[in-house]
Amino acid sequence: MIRILLADDHAIVRAGLRALLDSSVTETDSDDIEVVGEVATAEESVAFCSTTPVDLVLMDLRFGPGKSGADATAALRDLPNPPNVLVVTNYDTDADILGAIEAGAVGYILKDTPPAELLAAVRSAAEGESVLSPSVASRLMTRVRKPDTTLSPREIEVLRLVADGHSNREIGKRLFLSETTVKSHLVHIYSKLGVKSRTSAVARARERGAI
Repeated sequence: MIRILLADDHAIVRAGLRALLDSSVTETDSDDIEVVGEVATAEESVAFCSTTPVDLVLMDLRFGPGKSGADATAALRDLPNPPNVLVVTNYDTDADILGAIEAGAVGYILKDTPPAELLAAVRSAAEGESVLSPSVASRLMTRVRKPDTTLSPREIEVLRLVADGHSNREIGKRLFLSETTVKSHLVHIYSKLGVKSRTSAVARARERGAI
């Protein structure tokens, strides 16, 4: 039996996932999947799994205020009997994907994944097997093949703050870096993206889905 927790801040998404998982049991005449709970925040997913046996969490990445899905994934993996985590989200930027994988997620699929593929992913992820949507796998392979043009997690953090309109000094204070280090990161960012300005860097990164 695969005991599943649904973690998503949209009730309609949770209802859709539950309906899909329940229908798979009926259609295949198999009782290997059971949805044992639903939560609407990252914090609730950790609290639930701390007291209830769960094999797999279907985790969204963004919950509004509070912890993110990646934060919850890392906390879940630190539990004495950690569940596997399969990220099911609409977001597929490099930063989102890497953050989730680094936090310990065994898989990362998008919400537009066909039902049959999602069900197969659920069963594979429950066994601890790596599962990636084709577009996500492609992004990761691009990072491996072209490491010199790929932004590091820290560079992405810096660029996101640039996109929000922060100065080098403000970025340094937020990330506990010196202004010199921030400038150094920007130099590397410009080089990797092939641009010469902050505005162009933000625009190019958004085109690539990096931020």
